[in-house]
Amino acid sequence: MRDVHGKVAVITGGSSGIGRGIALAFARAGMRVVVTGRRAEHLKETAEEFAQHGWDVDARRVDVTDLAAMREAADDIELRHGRIDVLVNNAGIGLTGPVADATSSDWDWVIDVNIRGVGHGIQAFLPKIRAHGNGGHIVNTSSMGGLLPIVAGLYSMTKAAVIALSEALHIELQQEGIGVSAYCPGPTHSNIAVGTADRPAKYAGSGYAAPDPARAEFAKQQPYMSAEEAGERVLDGMRRGDLFILTHPEFADGVAARHATIEAAFPDEPIDTERAAAIPFLLSSPVYAPPPIDPASPK
Repeated sequence: MRDVHGKVAVITGGSSGIGRGIALAFARAGMRVVVTGRRAEHLKETAEEFAQHGWDVDARRVDVTDLAAMREAADDIELRHGRIDVLVNNAGIGLTGPVADATSSDWDWVIDVNIRGVGHGIQAFLPKIRAHGNGGHIVNTSSMGGLLPIVAGLYSMTKAAVIALSEALHIELQQEGIGVSAYCPGPTHSNIAVGTADRPAKYAGSGYAAPDPARAEFAKQQPYMSAEEAGERVLDGMRRGDLFILTHPEFADGVAARHATIEAAFPDEPIDTERAAAIPFLLSSPVYAPPPIDPASPK
């Protein structure tokens, strides 16, 4: 989707952090932007920041764990804006701690937001993107933790699930002109470190200590990527049609080492050709092939 001007984009969790950075990047490119979030104060801050730039934003209070609310929002957004072209499933929580310490409520909350929330976005908005027949794009926010799950087991589990879902959906929708990207940012300035303090009552009873406000202050002083730069990288990746949108080259060696460990674990024995012939659809996909070289592109 190289021509994004005038396209309508919906960004869940778009009222703060990386989501707001994506929203600002999209607006700067001339897109019509809708953001959703749970916290009214964050939605108000986003609307104020957009107004400072002279841009419009449709800011809505919607909980991604509520499928009925998501579907209602999709209907209303389509009615108000006439179409929906882009969905960014960005809402997520950074619940961290040892897997063994997690309660059933911790498991439920992180899965409901980080996995089911993405599913609800797809169920509510994909039919709207399909409806106009002109293609579109879906970006699912994962994390480098999904590619290199060395800490935060529950969080990394959900983000790895988002990557697998995005890859499958990319393959399913490519013939319809709807691109799908797995967005895997590294450390970025946002409020994800303390976002778990605003925990819904139905998920009460955590095995983890409440977020330390000092952690957020410490994070602000670190040389992380800005949310605005992270947002611009999403815009660039969407325009290129990238399957993976990555941000931090510092992780490349670690991801390569992990993949090498996986490759080395395959049995060192001849391929069973009869078995391989029976399951070619499981063995790979053309989407993993290197892109063709464009002779007109700069060397």
